[in-house]
Amino acid sequence: QLKKLDQAVSAAHTFFVANPQHLQMREDIEKYRRMSGVKSDNFRDLEATPHWEAYETGVQHYNADEYPQAAARLEESLTEALSALEECRALCEGPLEDEDEDEEMQPGLYEAIAAHYIQVLKCRQQCVLEIATKPGRISATEDFIPSHLDLLQFAYDQVGNQALAAECAASYLFFYPTDEPMLEKMKQYRTELGEDTAVTVRESIQHYVQRSLMEKKLIYYAVEHLGGTFDDPDLWTPDELIPENLKEKHREDQEKQKQETLDVEEREKRGPLPFEGIAVTMDSHQMNGTQRVVFDRVLTETECKDLLRLTKAAGEAGDGYRARRSPHTPHERFEGLTISKAMQLAQNGDVDWRDVKLLLQASEKSRKIIESYFTPGKKLHFSFTHLVCRTAVDEKQEGRMDLSHPVHADNCLLDPEGQECWKEPPAYVYRDYSGILYLNDDFQGGGLFFTEMDAVTVTAEVHPKCGRLVAFSSGKENPHGVRAVRRGRRCAIALWYTRSQEHAEQERVKAEELFEQRAMEQDQPDGERQGADHSGRSSSELPHPSSGARPTSRRHKPGSDRTQHPKELRARDEF
Repeated sequence: QLKKLDQAVSAAHTFFVANPQHLQMREDIEKYRRMSGVKSDNFRDLEATPHWEAYETGVQHYNADEYPQAAARLEESLTEALSALEECRALCEGPLEDEDEDEEMQPGLYEAIAAHYIQVLKCRQQCVLEIATKPGRISATEDFIPSHLDLLQFAYDQVGNQALAAECAASYLFFYPTDEPMLEKMKQYRTELGEDTAVTVRESIQHYVQRSLMEKKLIYYAVEHLGGTFDDPDLWTPDELIPENLKEKHREDQEKQKQETLDVEEREKRGPLPFEGIAVTMDSHQMNGTQRVVFDRVLTETECKDLLRLTKAAGEAGDGYRARRSPHTPHERFEGLTISKAMQLAQNGDVDWRDVKLLLQASEKSRKIIESYFTPGKKLHFSFTHLVCRTAVDEKQEGRMDLSHPVHADNCLLDPEGQECWKEPPAYVYRDYSGILYLNDDFQGGGLFFTEMDAVTVTAEVHPKCGRLVAFSSGKENPHGVRAVRRGRRCAIALWYTRSQEHAEQERVKAEELFEQRAMEQDQPDGERQGADHSGRSSSELPHPSSGARPTSRRHKPGSDRTQHPKELRARDEF
């Protein structure tokens, strides 16, 4: 508004780098790019640190097969990162801070000195996480320092500089001495350079690793004999450095992770499903990924038509279900019906109770299928249920280049450039599995597709049809998007599941309780039913929190009136 375009562009670019899924900022960035007074230099990240700026540029060159430029920028990044690490370590020196209660030691001079020194050592160890965390994020990139050497080794090999490639390989092996692929490369470099040629580890890397190992040794000794805890930030810490009594827990964690992997592989070869007539059309192998599956014949044609009738009736009722601009694209209109909104419309007589019950039954059937396929014996809870329709705006389809829903992951923030997916808010980090139950196919476009982490390389596509259920794990292994709906109206039930009961969908619990209550009242003799009707709440009202239904206080803002009629509540909007 102040007409300071250079500062506006820099601010917008900085925000967008940290929030790549933000649709409005994406549009603002595109608008700035089209402005005549804006220069390419204005698109700079104000929060960028020198090493991250060089690292991301280097990775971009690397991915584009521009290896000389990649090597130059990655060398710059490594130098700057090690320098930033020293600055961080210096800031660890300072007065003793209050320790947590579970890390308190016996009072005394020597204990106080030990506690202070251990605190400084732990702080220094955590510095690698600080430099490995991209500005705007709260999660660090794993193996940040070793990954530089891995990339540099390959880049130098591609440009024909075997001496520097061997130096980087040897330096990488200082972190991971038993890494077989790198040992093979080292063998190749020695053959090419000659056995007499000395290949040495970089002095800066040797100093970094040896110092870090000495600090870890002291910290682990303190944890073993003086108490406390230590979260080792590095994946490359040698197993023999960890004390035996602490190593047991480490082994248990590894075994648990290994067993979960085996469980996943076993689930991929599952036997019969909990319902007859359902077919597995595509599994993970056919979809070129992990934990992906497509089921057919989950719904009949009649059931699809009844659910489509529910969307039509809800649209005519208007309240909360008006077609509005899609949150993802201006070329489509969007309609979404939640469980709570469907119940309210049924109470008002705007939709048929039987259609709402079918919505609950269809989504529950999908849950049982997905649970039996991916997590047999382990309960999956509904996280959110959304009956969604996307309608193409006919007059806005010409020259359209965008997607109906951009590529994303369901429980983490996808960062295609950094090849990361950050499992942190505002992502729905508690989601474990996702499902889409399609209701129709009489439209053009609107197919679901999966990609690699780059959000560009498509690995599988799923075409919607009545009764088709596609299910997949919600993490970074399954980035996905929806192609543009170019003509007609695409309707589906979007489903998300969680293992955490704490995040279970409370609207569904209330809805199921209400249906049970309605069934009981309809089974009563007429006289008893009339008496019940005169006693207060009608049979079609949602139960009051005090009537035994689960509390819904977390759905209200602090201080709000929790006794108001649920009809007054604003339906939760997933978008």
